[in-house]
Amino acid sequence: MAITPVETTQALRFDVQGMTCATCAARVQKTLQKQDGVQLAAVNFAAGQATVVVDGAEAEALMAAVTNIGFGLTPHVEGEGPSVAERHQEAARKGKRRFIGSALVTLPVFILAMSGVDATWSRVLQAVLTAVVVFGFGARFHVIAAQRLKNLDANMDTLVSVGTLTAVLYSTWALFAGQHIYFETGAVIVTLILLGRWLEARAKGRATDALGRLAALSAKEARVLDGDKEHTVPIEAVLPGHHMVVRAGEKIPTDGKVLEGRSSVDESMLTGESLPVDKTPGDEVFGATVNREGRLVVEATQVGQDTALSRIVRLVEDAQAKKAPVEHLVDRVASVFVPAVIALAIITFLGWYLGADAPLAEAIQRAVAVLIIACPCALGLATPTAIMVGSGRGAERGVLFRGAEVFERARHVDVLVFDKTGTLTKGEMALVDVVAAEGEDEAALLSRVARVEAGSSHPIAQAVVAGARARGVEVTPAEGFVDHAGRGVVGEVDGAEVRVGRPAWLAEAGVALPDALTERQAALEAEGKTVFAAAWGGQVRGLVAVADTLRDTAEATVQALLRDGLEVALVTGDNRRTAEAIAARLGIKEVISETLPEDKAAYVARRQAEGRKVAFVGDGINDAPALTQADLGVAIGTGTDVAVEAGQVVLVSGDPALVRDGLALARRTFRTIAQNLFWAFFYNVLAIPLAALGFLNPMIAAGAMAFSSVTVVSNSLRLRRA
Repeated sequence: MAITPVETTQALRFDVQGMTCATCAARVQKTLQKQDGVQLAAVNFAAGQATVVVDGAEAEALMAAVTNIGFGLTPHVEGEGPSVAERHQEAARKGKRRFIGSALVTLPVFILAMSGVDATWSRVLQAVLTAVVVFGFGARFHVIAAQRLKNLDANMDTLVSVGTLTAVLYSTWALFAGQHIYFETGAVIVTLILLGRWLEARAKGRATDALGRLAALSAKEARVLDGDKEHTVPIEAVLPGHHMVVRAGEKIPTDGKVLEGRSSVDESMLTGESLPVDKTPGDEVFGATVNREGRLVVEATQVGQDTALSRIVRLVEDAQAKKAPVEHLVDRVASVFVPAVIALAIITFLGWYLGADAPLAEAIQRAVAVLIIACPCALGLATPTAIMVGSGRGAERGVLFRGAEVFERARHVDVLVFDKTGTLTKGEMALVDVVAAEGEDEAALLSRVARVEAGSSHPIAQAVVAGARARGVEVTPAEGFVDHAGRGVVGEVDGAEVRVGRPAWLAEAGVALPDALTERQAALEAEGKTVFAAAWGGQVRGLVAVADTLRDTAEATVQALLRDGLEVALVTGDNRRTAEAIAARLGIKEVISETLPEDKAAYVARRQAEGRKVAFVGDGINDAPALTQADLGVAIGTGTDVAVEAGQVVLVSGDPALVRDGLALARRTFRTIAQNLFWAFFYNVLAIPLAALGFLNPMIAAGAMAFSSVTVVSNSLRLRRA
């Protein structure tokens, strides 16, 4: 691949090869940060990736610098090469083969050592088999340790290498000196560590399974129209503008717009909603959703990495690849931990051999045990594994976490601010009330109103027509339709001129509302509804009211959040009466209405100035400033692209109930990170002194070290049941 100079001020993403622990990641990050033109570097051990913000630096220089310290660095190409999940799965497969091979060779060494057979052939065979394990299956530990030493650096593999080499070299001397040998110590240590590495890789692969399941949902082929002929082509061959035929039961190949046909589409993989969505010409459809019924002709609009499914996968990958602020603490600890442990091992050896007058073999055993037990792989796994599982579980439930810092921010949120339209409400008008005047038939009233409104393309008119049809009214357009913009419409129905519009407009035409309807109009408007009157024959025959209705789960969600102890506020650009009516139904006391985008952001800033931690939930372009200003921006996935990009948490289906679910999952993920860090630190603090004091031999230390790493990963995997 040709590498071109990086343009000024941009973020580059690389794949990093050769990292085996958090200290490796810290070393690579430190090296990248030192390079000229690098403003910021972040390396994630779990994802095997590096993000570098550069200002004039060249990619080739960055790659050369990392290669010089013994690692590999290659540009990350979106959509090419293995995914994070695939890398972990491949690492697990290799780790399994390595462990099984090492175990098969180690077993006879262990049996001979434990059986007490001290014949020359037994001692020599143990030496040969141990060499195969330590310098064959465990060769990578020594290669990496040598690379670190060349750069006056050390990492977790340095501990393993020093420990096992010490045991093997001492035993080789003892073999010729006729002393007791400890070859089995080196072999068993390597095998147990390989077991731990395999289990870790397998667990991390399971943690990223959600990505694989999401990516696997996409269609593999598409049926593309060429004139009147259909050609089946690979999905990669579909381009924007291609017309695709999707039959009943087939997956829609890519995002697009319906050109022909009517059907219902199962969008549950994107939204979590079990009910199919009706699609007609002009409607948007999404790749990997399933056409349930009729034949559709769809024009491709977004393909490849631009589809909704690909964006979701990318969001989850990004969240899993980013570091939480708490993880930087682990990196700092790991960068000084290894040299400190090596120094402690030397002190342990000298203390036992010189201070306690212990035999040389025993002093070496104590020092080796310190080196092995101290290997803090669990520290490096504590944060990234929890983030991987938490973000993957969120994706399965329709909540996308766009950054690792979300998990920390969510735990502090104490004020939740909602936008109204499209967030707590459905964002579209619906017919909610039909009020007939005294002596009038409600069905006849609705029929005449809907027939007149059928001539208009206004969303409110279409809401009336849709509501009438939903109530079983047959709607045929009226004759002589005239649209009086902003006031009302007129049409001829059954020979009578029917006027539908604002009551004030009808009054100007000499048709006033009777007192009973005037009172009902006031009551409906007090509930935040938009009211129109219908008249013919010189009399007002009734009222129709439309409103942006609440989402089904809005009221229950707000009440649950209030019970959780959160303060809930409503900030909207809608009028005061409508905002207060909606807030009253939901039980929200703090209402800010008739706001501009900057007003919403200013409200959030004011609450932050009071010392509160604010989460803002919105869906529109006008919500983007507030989403950015908030400590935690929660974007409705069914809203605008601008809002989704501004949010740190994205609710795919737009269901407000996911707000509470997302906060709970984020907080639980952070608790898991804290638990992992506690046990990793606690384990090392407790175990190192025990090893130094002689209570743990090297083999037990190796097993305990591997167990601690697996425990941390297993604790993270509990989030899959959250």
